[in-house]
Amino acid sequence: MKLDVISIDAKKSGTIELDGALFGLEPRSDILNKVVRWQLARKQQGTHSVLTRSEVSYSTKKIVRQKGSGSGRHGSRRAPIFRKGGVYKGPTPRSHAFKLNKKFRVLGLKHALSAKYLAGQLVILEKAELKDKKTKGFYKNLKKLGWGRTLLIGRDESPSGANFITASKNIPYFDILPVEGINVYDVLKRDTLVLTKAALAALEERFK
Repeated sequence: MKLDVISIDAKKSGTIELDGALFGLEPRSDILNKVVRWQLARKQQGTHSVLTRSEVSYSTKKIVRQKGSGSGRHGSRRAPIFRKGGVYKGPTPRSHAFKLNKKFRVLGLKHALSAKYLAGQLVILEKAELKDKKTKGFYKNLKKLGWGRTLLIGRDESPSGANFITASKNIPYFDILPVEGINVYDVLKRDTLVLTKAALAALEERFK
């Protein structure tokens, strides 16, 4: 499995051999779906809440006498059947997260990387470095490269890497993550996945 390596100027700078264990799998949608749901469930705040009968601020005075009124024997306006009363069995703050085996999460990332490779949406970049911090020049390079919504996985390899990060900040749909933060949801959400050579080496070392 070989792939061209390109420079930020959209020029070919060589080829690289990809690890089949990372990029050569047949992607399974059920695995990807479960890992994405696990990620989104962990992000969900779960702060939705209502006031129960014991939390509503209302008088506890008995409404009517016990007998002879022809009505129910209510003792409090806080009851759920009354207007402004407490809510019965309403949502309470909770965590929506569920457990997912670490091996399964690793497998999901491998399937996501393989899916990008098979779709032709994987790019290997020589270095994520620029000589200056100008967004205008970087944007021209992106037009040459023809990337759409892009996620770049890299490492801060030199002081020029800081220029690259600064120049890309104001460009919409262009995101950068450190190699330690790579995840299935962000990989699948973008049209193009860009890995620097250093990030690729770190990934292959990590999943040996």
